Amino acid sequence: MPHLTPYRRLFRLPGARAFTAGNLIARLPMGMFSVSAVVMIAGTRGSYALAGAVTATGLAATAVVAPWTARLVDRYGQARVALPATVIAVLGSLAALLCVRHDAPDWTLFASYAATATTPNTGGMSRARWAHLLAGDPKGLHTAHSFEQAADELCFMLGPVLAAFLCGAFPEAGTLVGAVLLLTGMLLFTTRRATEPPVSERIPAKAPLRAPGMPPLLAVCLAMGGIFGSTEVVTLAFADRQGHQSAAGAVLALQAAGSCAAGLLYGTAKPTGPAATRLPWCVAAMAALLTLPLLAASLTGSLLCLAGALLVAGMATAPTMVTTMALVQQRTPEGRLNEGMTLAVTGLLGGIAGGGALGDWTVEHVSATAGYGIPVTAAALALVLSLGSASKRFTDCWTPH
Repeated sequence: MPHLTPYRRLFRLPGARAFTAGNLIARLPMGMFSVSAVVMIAGTRGSYALAGAVTATGLAATAVVAPWTARLVDRYGQARVALPATVIAVLGSLAALLCVRHDAPDWTLFASYAATATTPNTGGMSRARWAHLLAGDPKGLHTAHSFEQAADELCFMLGPVLAAFLCGAFPEAGTLVGAVLLLTGMLLFTTRRATEPPVSERIPAKAPLRAPGMPPLLAVCLAMGGIFGSTEVVTLAFADRQGHQSAAGAVLALQAAGSCAAGLLYGTAKPTGPAATRLPWCVAAMAALLTLPLLAASLTGSLLCLAGALLVAGMATAPTMVTTMALVQQRTPEGRLNEGMTLAVTGLLGGIAGGGALGDWTVEHVSATAGYGIPVTAAALALVLSLGSASKRFTDCWTPH
C-alpha cells in the first residue's frame, strides 16, 4: 500500500524494529499503572479518595524527578541510567503492592508509590534514537514522530482496558503485570546498543528550560494537558450521569483511536513550512473540533453522539503533538534531547492534573455537560500561546536571561 511506504522505510533501518519492540512493551504499562493503582487501593482499602491521593502524589513526584532522570540519561547514556532507574520504579510498584496486600499504614503507600517517579520517559528515549538515526532526514523524522505519537495513543488506549481486565482476576494483578512488562521492555530496549545515541563529551551549560523559545512552548504543553485531563474526567462523569459508567472507557478509547489513526496518516504527509508556523494551525484545528463534544453533550445528551464527537475531535491531537515534539527537538540544546522531551511531558502531566481538578469542580458544582467547555477554553489558551511561541518578540520575553 503506497501510504505505508514511509513506515516501511523507517523500519528498514538497522535495529529499528528491535528497539521499537522493546520500547512498546515498556511503554504499554504507562497506561496501566494509574488505573491499576486506583483499583488495587480502592478495592482493598475501600477509599477512592485515598487511591486518588496516592496516584496524585506519584504524578507530583514524577514532575520533579523525571527531568533529573532524563538529564542523567543525556549525560551517561540510556543503558547506564534507564535500566537502574526502571528497577527502582519497579521495586516501588512492588512495594506498594505488598503494602496494600499486607494492610500496611497509609503513609507507606504514598512513600512506595512516589518511588515509581524514577520511571524513565520511554517515549522520549525512543524519539531520541530516531533523531540519531535520521539526522539530516527531516521527512523521515516527521514520519518517526508521527509513529511515536500513534504508539502513545495506542498504549494509553489499550493500557487501561488491560489493567481493568487483569484487576478483575485479583486487585493487584494490573500492577504486577505492568511492573513485569516495564522491566522486560526496558531490558530489551536498553540492550539494543547499536541504535543508542552517543553520549556528548560536553553537555551544554544552557538547560533546555532556558533555551530560546522553550518556556512558551512548555506553556502550550501545559494548556494541552489541561485539554486531556479535563476531557477524561468530564467524560467519566457524563457517562455516569447517563447510567453507563462502564462504557466511559470505550468512549475515551475512541478518542485515542481517532488520534492514533490521524497520527499514522499525518506521518505519510510531507510537512509544509517550519514547525513553528504549523503549530498554531494544528492547535486551531484542535480548538475547533473540541466544540463537537460540547455540542453533542449539550444538544443531544446522547452518549453515542458524544462518542462520535470525541472520535472526530481526537483526530487533531496527534498532528498537534507531533508538531509540538518536533519544535521541542529543534529548540532543545544538542546533547540534552531527553531532558527537553521530558520537560514537555512534565508540562503535559501538570496540565492533566490541573485540568482534571478543574473538571472535577465543574462537574460537581455546575454539570458534566458544562465541563466540556473546559477543553475548548484550554485549547483556545493553547492557541494564543502557540501564536506567541511563533513570535520572536514574544519568545524573547519568555526566555530567561
